Parts: sequence; C-alpha cells; structure tokens
Amino acid sequence: MPSIDSLADRLSTYLAADQVNLVRRAYFYAEQAHDGQRRRSGEAYVTHPLAVANILADMHMDHQSLMAAMLHDVIEDTGIAKEALHAQFGETVAELVDGVSKLTQMDFQSKAEAQAENFQKMAMAMARDIRVILVKLADRLHNMRTLEVLSGEKRRRIAKETLEIYAPIANRLGMHSMRVEFEDLGFKAMHPMRSERIRTAVKRARGNRKEIVNKIEESLTACLQREGMEGVVIGREKHLYSIYQKMRGKRRAFNEIMDVYAFRIVVDKVDTCYRVLGAVHNLYKPLPGRFKDYIAIPKANGYQSLHTTLFGMHGVPIEIQIRTREMEELANNGIAAHWLYKSNEDEQPKGSHARARQWVKGILELQQRAGNSLEFIESVKIDLFPDEVYVFTPKGRIMELPKGSTAVDFAYAVHTDVGNSCIACRINRRLAPLSQALESGSTVEIVTAPGARPNPAWLNFVVTGKARTHIRHALKLQRRSESINLGERLLNKVLAGFGRHLDSLPVERIQAVLDEYRLELTEDLLEDIGLGNRMAYVVARRMLASEGEEPPSAQGPLAIRGTEGLVLSYAKCCTPIPGDPIVGHLSAGKGMVVHLDSCRNISEIRHNPEKCIQLNWAKDVAGEFNVELRVELEHQRGLIALLASSVNAADGNIEKISMDERDGRISVVQLVVSVHDRVHLARVIKKLRALTGVIRITRMRA
Repeated sequence: MPSIDSLADRLSTYLAADQVNLVRRAYFYAEQAHDGQRRRSGEAYVTHPLAVANILADMHMDHQSLMAAMLHDVIEDTGIAKEALHAQFGETVAELVDGVSKLTQMDFQSKAEAQAENFQKMAMAMARDIRVILVKLADRLHNMRTLEVLSGEKRRRIAKETLEIYAPIANRLGMHSMRVEFEDLGFKAMHPMRSERIRTAVKRARGNRKEIVNKIEESLTACLQREGMEGVVIGREKHLYSIYQKMRGKRRAFNEIMDVYAFRIVVDKVDTCYRVLGAVHNLYKPLPGRFKDYIAIPKANGYQSLHTTLFGMHGVPIEIQIRTREMEELANNGIAAHWLYKSNEDEQPKGSHARARQWVKGILELQQRAGNSLEFIESVKIDLFPDEVYVFTPKGRIMELPKGSTAVDFAYAVHTDVGNSCIACRINRRLAPLSQALESGSTVEIVTAPGARPNPAWLNFVVTGKARTHIRHALKLQRRSESINLGERLLNKVLAGFGRHLDSLPVERIQAVLDEYRLELTEDLLEDIGLGNRMAYVVARRMLASEGEEPPSAQGPLAIRGTEGLVLSYAKCCTPIPGDPIVGHLSAGKGMVVHLDSCRNISEIRHNPEKCIQLNWAKDVAGEFNVELRVELEHQRGLIALLASSVNAADGNIEKISMDERDGRISVVQLVVSVHDRVHLARVIKKLRALTGVIRITRMRA
C-alpha cells in the first residue's frame, strides 16, 4: 500500500511545499477521525482516502482536491460536522467534502430514490465547484478496484450504477483512461464469465497478431521518417467492454472486431497532424466515408483527433488516430488535464474545462425544472449518451447534439423560449417534420409563433434531457392553469345552486377549508378540484357548512367549450361529439372525462353527484372530434378511394381506415372520421349512403 510519505514525494514534483504539508495535515486528521474503522477487506479505513488521493495525484490535481479526497468520508462515516472541517481546512475544502458526502440522514422509499437524491445533491455541488465530481470519480474508481470483498448482489448494483452513470460522466468530461477502467471493472463485476472469456480470447489473438502489428508499425514509422516528420506510433488495444458492446450492438463475431488493427500517431503540433494524414493516405488507400476531423470540430467532451481508416497490407483494415501530445493528455485525462496545463488561478476556463462547465450548468438547469429526483436522473442519463451529431444554425454556429436528436431538441438547445414556441422546421432550407432525426452537417432553422405551446407528443421522439425536462415543465404549468380554470368553474357551478359565488364567500371561511385540507393557496384547492382529486360538491358543502346551508343535489349542467385543454378528455369507449347528451366523470389525477349519457362504463356511478356531473355542449364549442363508423358494402374496385372522396366532399377527414372482407361479395370497412358535431356527422353519413352498394352504416361504441 502506498504511504503518505510516498504520496508527498510525488506531490512535491508539481505542488509547493506548504501545499504538500496541507495534504499531509488532512491525511493525519482523516486517520484520527477514522480511527478503529476498518474496510470490508480488513484494512484500516484510512487506506481508502489515501488511495483516492493517489488517483487524483496521477492526474496532477491541486492540493484542495487532494485534501478533499483525504477527508471525503469524514462527514458521512464519523461524527465530525461540516462546520468543524470549515474551521480546520477552510470553506473550499469543506464544500468539496460536503458535495461528495451522501444524504445519510434522510429516509428513502427505495434504493433508486436514494441514489437519485444523492446524485442530485452532488450535481448541485458540481455547479459550484467542478472538482466535486473529480473527487467522486476517484472515490468510485478505488471502490471498483476493491469490489471483490462485497456480496454478489451488492457488486452488481454498484457495477450497474458505475456503467450507467459514472463511466458516461468520465467520458463526458473527456477522461478516457478512467472511463475505460470503469467499464472493464464494471463489466467484470456484472458479467464475470463473459469478461473472462473475452480476456482469454484477446490474449490468444494478441499472440497471433503480433507479427502483422509490428509490420504495420514499422511501415508507418518509416513513412514518417521519409517525410521528415517527428512522431510516435503506438499500437492501440481495444478494451474488453468495447469489444463486448460491439459484439452485442453490431452483432459481430469476435474475429471480425479483432481483424481491425488500431494505431495512434502522436506528433508535436496541429499542422503536423494534417501532414501526417496526407502521408498515411499515400502509404495505404483510405476507406471512403471513414475520415473524421475532430480537431476542427472537437467532440462535446473536448476530445480532438483526426480519425481515418485505411486498407493495409493484405487488405486488413487499419484504424488510425492522429493527434498532438497535448491532445493525447487531454484525451486521457480530459478536464483533469486543465489543472495540469493551467498557469494562472484567475485564468478563464477554456477547452474541455469550459465545455465541462457548460455541461454542469445544463445539468443544474435540468435539476431546477425536473419534477423529482428520479425524473432528473433519467434526464441526466439521456444526456450522457456519448455519440453526437454536429448541425449548424442559419448563421453558421455549430451545435452539438446527441445522436438521434430532432429539430425540437435543436430548438431547446438554442433557447428554451425557441423550443416552447416552435411550430415547424426547415432542414437544409426545406420544410421537414419536427420528428425527423438530424444528420451531421445539416443546417436547421426553427419556425416559431407567438402563443405556441409544446405538444405532449414531442415527448415520444425528443432525445436530449433538456428538451424532455422543459417540455414536461411547460406542460405541467399549462395543466395547472387549465386545472385551476376548470376547478373554479366546477366550484362556482355548485355554489350558484343557491345564488352564491366563490368571490362572495368570506375569506375566513375559505381559509378554514384550506387549513382543513392542509393547502396554502386557493389556487391549490381549485387545481385539486380541476384534476378530480377533490369533488366540487364536497368542497362547497365544507365552505357553506357554517351557514347551515346544504347545496342542492341537482344543479344546472356545466357547459363544455372544447378548449379546456389537458384537464378535459373524451372517453374512447363511447367517443362523444357535440350534440350528443353527455355526462362528466371526475377521475383522480386526470381531471374530467366526458362520456355519453348512455355509456355503460359509468352506469353504476351515473347518479352519484360526487363522481359525475351533468354537462352540456356550449353553443360556441370548438375543435374536431373522432367518430368510428362501420360501413358494410358490396365489394368493388377502388372502394377506399370512393369512401375517401365521399367523406372529403362532406368536409370530413379520415383519421384511420381498415378493411376486412366478410365474404367474397361483402366488405366491412372501419373508418375513424373527424367531425365538428352531430350535424356534420349526419352530413358525412348521408354522403356515404349515397354510394352504390352501401348496405349498412353503424356508429361504433365500444
């Protein structure tokens, strides 16, 4: 085990003597705090914080991060408070330690909720200081290296969380070396047999490939020397988890994946990268469409490199990455390399560090908009998918989005208001569906309209966490205002039964009802009524109880306008349309569901004033309503076209059509037609009856 002295010697190569002493002091403090505590392996507990500090020392992290690493379990596992750390080591170190500490004092309903809440807390701390995540990643890495002592179930749970969250975060921050180790250790813990079999196969393949690898390496080195360019050629090994992912995802055999030979060429400056690219393309023929320039357009995590695939000797494919030494350092250590290269404390973050800041800022925005911690962590997981597409705004600005993103994702990436008011898009100057997946190099233009609102259907195809969170947030706000509106109408309708109105009731009486229901605002009560969580009839009785009045059991019907929005829906079992006699069923959480008066599904609760409410259609009812028709007619050529043109002639619209033949002579066609009201439906049916061969038309009700 490394000791504090050996760590101090390593730190003295890049930290000042007084900073090294502060790290020592933190170690001795942690040693005392964890005195008597042991790890599952039987070692003294302080060996863990020391190992975490060693991992950060490999990345050349600053002294405050190393001190936080030494103390990262003190708040959680000993009786020492954050304030005590603040007094001993200053505010920065105390905040870093607190950011990494779990919420142990709270009770959670499930493991998933506890994980989500803890990650949410850490995300907020990351926004204040990005080093929180680096300490946490180092802590997780040492825990993964020492997983063997835990039970199988616990090992798998920690490995799953590492593969789903911590490995993608390391990738998002450009920390390739850490990501690879997370993935291989996680893979080994999740699937020990698969991991072992692939490891054995790689060892065997490595022996067989040695000769070809050496030949390719020699020819690449000789090529650089001939062109008078300095560079180092390194054979690149694929790691076990990436082999496994390719075998599963692309359904490839192990031999197909290992047939590709991968090399990295590291040179001194950017200009040389492009010259080396020309030289290797002269040496071997490049594969069309396999060249990527991540130097001109870096990946979202700051990664820069030139990628090309060549036809080598005997037709073997060779993958080559060309990059500078600084790019190599940034590719392996990502954001941590920022501390290695920074010369000035006050310097503005740039490159991978600025990108990481931007990403964390986005995470904080998700956290503020998310409904709960589980919704938040789902959005973050979506956001951590590494593959990107690069698209352009009309002004030529490059936007990075996850693979599969649509114009709606792009709109929200530009600005929340653009996303919320988006109505259409142009991709490469042509109108396109909002759900179309974007491709790299496309120019995307968003068409907006004032007063437009997000569509709930967008949630079916958006990819980014930001878009999903903002759509949900906007829909919640819209639903709340519509619920309050409907709740007020329902309550006033009951109160109007004996000439009262909500505005005319004494404030104390309303407040007493709010206190009884443990609500703060009248709007909260009205929202509950609109959502069907409380019955207007019962609330009115409570409000009028002190006056000794009983609301009448029957009141005049409530008028439905068709513009009530998300809190009013039409039952699919009986598909009511304007003109039909209707009744409203108040369903908890959903609001009001409109049924036909004669619908069997509500026959048992039809006369219960707490569950159902009498409705009628307003004179100015708006919108289109779907009706299902069953048309029986003699089989003839062009049947579907005849039906469609008849419906169209009556200003109707066919939403869905299906046909099954009853026998060779008679066909039965199911039509879903959208109409304005019963009069409009009658016109459509009249047009259909006029067709020759029509035997019967029936309006369907489930």
